[in-house]
Amino acid sequence: MKRLVTFALLMLVFFLAACSPKSATDDSEKTLTLGVMPSNDNIPLIVAQQQGFDQKHGFKLKLENFKSPKERDAAFQAGKVDGINTDLVAVALAIQGGMDVKITGSTYGTFDLVSNDPAVHQLSDLTDKDVLLTRNNSTEYAVDQLFKAAHVTSSTIKRVDLPQVPTRLELLKNHKAAAAILPEPFTTMGKAAGMNVLASTRASGINPFVMAFENKTITKKTKEIKAMYAAYNDAVAWMKNNPKEKYLDLFIKEIGFPKSLKDQIEVPAYPEASQTTTQDITAAFAWAKEKGLLKKEIQPKDVLSDVYFK
Repeated sequence: MKRLVTFALLMLVFFLAACSPKSATDDSEKTLTLGVMPSNDNIPLIVAQQQGFDQKHGFKLKLENFKSPKERDAAFQAGKVDGINTDLVAVALAIQGGMDVKITGSTYGTFDLVSNDPAVHQLSDLTDKDVLLTRNNSTEYAVDQLFKAAHVTSSTIKRVDLPQVPTRLELLKNHKAAAAILPEPFTTMGKAAGMNVLASTRASGINPFVMAFENKTITKKTKEIKAMYAAYNDAVAWMKNNPKEKYLDLFIKEIGFPKSLKDQIEVPAYPEASQTTTQDITAAFAWAKEKGLLKKEIQPKDVLSDVYFK
């Protein structure tokens, strides 16, 4: 009888263990949380969620939206997100601040230099004129690189520090500045108001946009990061094979495009995910050192992760 009771108790223990819910730790290990800004380079990630490509590859993709880079970076430093969709200047600042940050790949973003000044037709026309940007930030880096690519000096422009992107657009509309560096959807909003795009990082072959994780997170969540890129590529392939009407509302809902501009939304031809080039890293880090933002000597190989791209 004692043996029967003991056996019954053991079976009960095994049954309860099998039926008990998974721990939060188990769930978190299969979840990858990314800190992002409202930007069109997030669309493949959002499509991956919407179409279930993350679940197809065995993990849950969670996107945390932030209103400003400062809020996003603070969450990253506090460990509230696993990784961030960010830029090379922000990576340089994080490394200078003591974080062991690695770049896992590039993303497909863009900055545009937009003008509403009828006297401005090219970059050289901005001499002694106000250009709205954020100082010591990727937007200022983009402006300098755009001028450099056009073989025009940027030292003659008047740099006006204005972090709030909507305010930049509003000042352009009211002719309070000659130009501003803008991301989407503000570029499309500016073009709809009759403004001109003087230069674009994408058209100029400049790409400071990257995905970054702490090294310890890459070690802990290698499978999830690999799965994220597989899901991203599935989303890119799906978008190529489906009309944009199937996902156009994502631009409106997630990126903040005004519904009135729905017909003017230009969907980029998203390529598959790729690794950041050493040239882009070298250029951005050299600029950060010149500005006194980065004091450490860092080579591209020091910050590139091979977790997905070998």
